[in-house]
Parts: sequence; structure tokens; C-alpha cells
Amino acid sequence: MSRRFDHLGDVEAFVAVVEHGSLTAAAVALSTTPSVISRAVARLETRLGSQLLRRTTRRQGLTDAGRLYLEQARAAFALIDDAERSIQGEDGELTGRVRISAPTTYGHYRLPPLLQCFAARHPRVQIEVNIANRNVDLVAEGFDLAVRLGALPDSGLVARKLEDAALCLVASPDYLRRAGMPDDLAQLREHVCLPFVMPSTGRLASWWLREDGRDLDWTPPAPLLVSDDVLGVVSLAEQGVGICQSYDFVVADRLQRGRLVEVLPQLRGRSRPFSLIYAPHRSLSAAARALIDLLAGAA
Repeated sequence: MSRRFDHLGDVEAFVAVVEHGSLTAAAVALSTTPSVISRAVARLETRLGSQLLRRTTRRQGLTDAGRLYLEQARAAFALIDDAERSIQGEDGELTGRVRISAPTTYGHYRLPPLLQCFAARHPRVQIEVNIANRNVDLVAEGFDLAVRLGALPDSGLVARKLEDAALCLVASPDYLRRAGMPDDLAQLREHVCLPFVMPSTGRLASWWLREDGRDLDWTPPAPLLVSDDVLGVVSLAEQGVGICQSYDFVVADRLQRGRLVEVLPQLRGRSRPFSLIYAPHRSLSAAARALIDLLAGAA
């Protein structure tokens, strides 16, 4: 017997084109190519015997048939969502698995207490955490959500700001006893700085500073380079190797215990954003939505 609904992928492609406004944007959202999306829509139109999209060189527009089909397709996907939620577990208890990716800074210093809280509330949900300094492909690699640092491109994914994380410069007391405390940016250039090599570009990450009320992206001198694991600069600084820039939430405990000392506090004042990204709400499980609500609610 042939499958009745083997064309649902084509339906999803059609809905994505309408929701994202173009074949290209839909392809990005579904992690595929515009030509694949175009063929999927064409197959669907052939199956239905009706044109759904009115194509011009500048934009995609819905035909009357397309508008009617879009409404019914969205309703059908909503019913599937409702069915999924209804079987998430007995007595409303969530089950299933959620996969999340996070950079090392957030994975080591922000996620643990939040995931502990989630596990206490939903003990039957399995959480798989990938901690790495790379941007995973959510769809291709099967992740439900990811924590991202910095400005986000327009990818068709949903993004929710988690926090603007404040930055500071730190060094160990031992290093400062040997090298002295710098008084200004000119003196900082004479010190051993510990910059991080960005894995996406191979270039040194600038230190984000604020001097006399203006933002400054400063490239530190680089006698020693750290790559892959950005937390390596903090470990090296703690061992007296030099000065590094990190987030307040990473070094707060070390500062409190005296293992690190803040350097040039007059140059602080800038921050970097962390955001939570995930596919549009319709494609998420109830367990993933619950984790999103907890992480975003803690921001």
C-alpha cells in the first residue's frame, strides 16, 4: 500500500516559503537549497493540480488556491502539535529528549544550575548538552536549540536574548607582582596579553573596551595565542601567565577568592549578548518548549 502523506515535506516547504517570504529564506530556515525548495513546491502543485504561488522576478505571491491551502496546512500542522503534546507523558508529565548546544563559557558557568532546575521539574526528559565553541547546524545535526554569542544573522530561526554579559580584564596577583599593574591602555600594550583566536575566522578576537566614554575594539599584542577553548585564557591568567579579557560571570568567583584581580576597571563598560536560538515554534516538542521557557525566563 502506498503512503498517503509522503508529501508532507513538500507541504512544509510551501509553508516555509510563505512564512519567510522567499525561496532563499525558506531554504535557509530548512537548511537546504532554494532549488530543493522550488522543486518541492512544484511537486506539490502538480499533486494538487493547482498553482499555489504566483511567481515574479521580484517576489512570491499566493494565488487564491494557495491562500486556502496555506490556511488548511497550518491548521493540520497545529493538530499534529496538539497530538504530540497530548502524549508527552502520563498525568501531564513531560517525556522525550532535548538536544542543546552551548559555547564553553555558557555551558560551564550558566547552564548547569538551570539544567539542574529543569531536571528536577521534568525528571523523565533526557537532556543532551553539546558544549563546544562552534555554531552547530540545528536542523542538519538534530539540535533543538542552541546558545549563541554575538549579533545573529537573519537565518529564519527564532532568537531570544538571554543576557548582555559584562566584560572585564583580569590577571593573577602573582603576575601583577612581577609585571606591575598597568595604569592605562598604553601601558597595557607592554604586558603579556592572552588573546583568543576566533575559530570562525582564524583572527584574534578584539578586546571590547570603553575609554573616555567611547567604545574601543582593541587588538592585544599576542606573544601567546589560545585557540579552540576560550576558557583557556582564564586558566592561563589564573596561573600567572598574563592578562586576559573574560565575562564577569566566568571570573566572579576567582575575583572573590583573590585568585584573580581586575585590571584597568576604568576600561570596562561593554558587554556581549548571548541569545537562545531555535526553529519556529511549530516544529518543537513540548519538552523543548519547556526548556526554552525556563532558560529565557531566567534571563
